[in-house]
Amino acid sequence: MDREREDEGVEYLLEEMIRAQRERVLALARRLVPGLSPDDLLQPHDHPALAASPDFNFEDGILAGYLAFRAAFRASRTK
Repeated sequence: MDREREDEGVEYLLEEMIRAQRERVLALARRLVPGLSPDDLLQPHDHPALAASPDFNFEDGILAGYLAFRAAFRASRTK
């Protein structure tokens, strides 16, 4: 398998992981604060129940890590 195809495979897997984690974070947030939209999660500290939840903060941190890895991975491919 050549490098470009390997990178595409990593990118696809990473996108699936991000999608699944976003769904997990939103579902958890809606259990804590019913009716939240995905846009509400852009400022989770506007909602005290989210800010105070260790479970939410853990899952949101996992998502942040995936997003940071995606940015670094994409940046490494442009060099």
